[in-house]
Amino acid sequence: MTNRFSSFVNKVNKAPKFMQSFLLTTFFTSQVKFAGTTGVKIEKVTHQQTILSLKNKKSVQNHIGGIHAIAAAVLAESATGIVFGMNVPDDRVPLLKSMTVEYERRMQGSLKAEANLTADQISMIEQQEKGDITVPVIITDDSGKMPILCEMQWAWVSKKR
Repeated sequence: MTNRFSSFVNKVNKAPKFMQSFLLTTFFTSQVKFAGTTGVKIEKVTHQQTILSLKNKKSVQNHIGGIHAIAAAVLAESATGIVFGMNVPDDRVPLLKSMTVEYERRMQGSLKAEANLTADQISMIEQQEKGDITVPVIITDDSGKMPILCEMQWAWVSKKR
C-alpha cells in the first residue's frame, strides 16, 4: 500500500545515497515545523523502519549540557510518527494518542532513534478504518546505551465524519 507520503519517500530512496537524508529531513521538517526546531535528522525510512538522529548541540541542550528531555521526546515521536505515517492510507488521519517516556539516566552525547512496525501492525493499519497501535522506539546515545525508554500509541481515523 502506498500513500502520498510513502510515494514521496520511495522516490527519494531511489535518489543518490548522499542526497536521501537531506531530502527526507527537509520535507519532514517543512511539514512538521516543531520537529525542525530541534534539528532532527532522518537517516532511513521504509514502511517497516525509521532511523533518526539528533546531535547534542547548544540549541537542544539542558542545564547540564545533555540533550533536553523534551527534544529527546520529539525525536521519539518523530521516529514513530514517520514509520506509522508511511502506512496510513490517504483517506485516514494519523493521531498521536499517548506517549510514555521514562528517563533512565543522563544522556551522553547525541541520540539515535529506531522505530519499527511489524507486518501484522502494517496490515491492521491498511485494513481497518480506525484503530490504534503501540509503536516502540529504541533511543541510544553515544555510549551505545538506552538512556530513555519510549513507546508511542498512534491511532488512525477516517477523514470523513
